[in-house]
Amino acid sequence: MNDTTLPSAKQTEMLSKRAASAGSSVPTWWVVFGREMADLWLGGKALVLILIYCILVGVISYVLAANSELDLMPANEMVFLTLQTALSVGLLMAIIIGADSLSGERERATLEALLLTPTSRVQIVLGKYLAAISPWPVTMLITIPYLRVLAGGDVVFGPAVLWGVLMGILLSAAFTAFGMLTSIWSSSNRTSLGISLVVYLLCALPVQFPGTAQTGVMGRWLKTVNPLESVDHFLEKILVNNRTVAEMQNFLWSPIIFAAIVLLLLFVYAAPRLRLDGGVPFNWRFGKQSQAAALMLALGAGMWGSSVALAAPMTGDRHQEILAPPLEITIDTTHAMVKTGDKVFFETTVTNQDSAESVPLILAMNIINLDSEGDVVDPEDWSPERTQYLKSLGPGESAQQEWELSTILAGDYMVYLVLIPAPGAAEVSSQPLTSPGIHVTVERFVSANPGGILPYAIGGPVVVLAAMAGVYWFRRRGVDMGDENDDM
Repeated sequence: MNDTTLPSAKQTEMLSKRAASAGSSVPTWWVVFGREMADLWLGGKALVLILIYCILVGVISYVLAANSELDLMPANEMVFLTLQTALSVGLLMAIIIGADSLSGERERATLEALLLTPTSRVQIVLGKYLAAISPWPVTMLITIPYLRVLAGGDVVFGPAVLWGVLMGILLSAAFTAFGMLTSIWSSSNRTSLGISLVVYLLCALPVQFPGTAQTGVMGRWLKTVNPLESVDHFLEKILVNNRTVAEMQNFLWSPIIFAAIVLLLLFVYAAPRLRLDGGVPFNWRFGKQSQAAALMLALGAGMWGSSVALAAPMTGDRHQEILAPPLEITIDTTHAMVKTGDKVFFETTVTNQDSAESVPLILAMNIINLDSEGDVVDPEDWSPERTQYLKSLGPGESAQQEWELSTILAGDYMVYLVLIPAPGAAEVSSQPLTSPGIHVTVERFVSANPGGILPYAIGGPVVVLAAMAGVYWFRRRGVDMGDENDDM
């Protein structure tokens, strides 16, 4: 009986004959793509990975919706965490499949027959690449029902699906290409998988660091350079902190550049040089130049970081007298009683009571937890716009500002504004003014529905198991029919 779980030499030979007989009517990459899709999905490899993901996302989503402590989380944070899980697992699947695509065929002794196919090696790599990224759309389709239930009608569902699809396509394309690069240049499957997983972990681990470890010069640099960290930071600010795309667009450059580099390396440099024995076809001269360039970049980054970290601030005059500015700030709300997930809108008015034009002004919103045992509040999580700027105000002139507050945690809070006149020079300061406070009382309201999650958490793995059983029956039926034909 034939083993249909892995591509055999006979199957590869049949592929070569199909590509040769098809001529120009069917491109070779399409034939390779069909063969790889059959190997991934009918062979069961992709289905096993999808089953593991179904169980994982079902457990995580149910815990988020049902746990008495975690359900204090607002809907947008639960949606973000679920989407983060989908991206992490989806990329892991992509890089594993990509790393196994060619080095695995080397070990199974099927690559030689494939390379003898009368076609360009770029088409062979293209067909394998398109099949390797196929698990991501399935992963995202499985995730969407969980996002809908966890969103609980919140507007975050639409942006989460949109940006999840876009960022998933971008990252899966990049990491699949990277996995295939290691597969082309590695002589063994163990080497390609090891290198790919190490690089993936190096990119994924900083995402799990606590917030204090992600601050400072190196923390900000890491968020900008690491493609996984950049996408994670972008999605968190867009979905949780209500930031705009225009504010966070700089964090998209890292994954875009990373994807462009690895795709160019894969299809322009590595694919045409695909060899039976693997190996990196770099000459020593190019390697020395690359090492020198890397050292110069590392040295420059280190010098820049050191110069910022070691720059000592100048000490000013401690006895400088700072007078209160002739300004007034008022607020149109004194208190609000809301539920978690609600929004509070209010306005402030700044008036210049001086006979001369004011300096530029800055307004900053702050939130204090009135419970001494409560958690410290990060205003960034509560408002999409915490700071507003005024160029100046003429004598007696007033200006109004609109503010929005998203209540994400139950408790007693005081919201107030600070009006800061811009200092006229580096060696002087100014006297800030505070507005009256808004007493905000937030009652707990659980929007997540554990009962709504449960059908997906149970049904998802059941459907995948049924698909695996169907594939197994289909394969067994094909083997039995082949044996009958041989007997005849």
